[in-house]
Amino acid sequence: MPDKHEQAEQMRDDVPSTVARSDDKAVRTYKKTLESAEETYGDGERAHRTAYASLKHTHEKVGDHWEPKEHRGPSDPQAALGTPASRDRRRPTAQGVDANASTRHLEDVARRVGVDDPQNLNRDELVRAIEKANARLTARARRR
Repeated sequence: MPDKHEQAEQMRDDVPSTVARSDDKAVRTYKKTLESAEETYGDGERAHRTAYASLKHTHEKVGDHWEPKEHRGPSDPQAALGTPASRDRRRPTAQGVDANASTRHLEDVARRVGVDDPQNLNRDELVRAIEKANARLTARARRR
């Protein structure tokens, strides 16, 4: 049986590019959850949403990849709802940004992804600025 790193390497071609650029645990979490969700829901959007929801409990989107979070748990109010409430009462998500993280952490992430003067932004502005920077960096990485 391959070790966890070899297992993750074998999965990288089968996951979205942002996940493939992430650590081994992110790759394994997404892929294993996706496989389980496909058994339950079939191949489609719901299975992928389930895999991302699982990933968002352990990782946050930083630029063009996912990094381990400081604390396990939902990343935004939509993720905190759980199923079936999250399906029935859709709210905007934070696109992988850990909106529940401390303001200090959000400022640090914002600096890392190129947001100017994050200390001048309130919490919601920080989350939106990181989302925008993440989208820009992901698009740039996909063009390479």
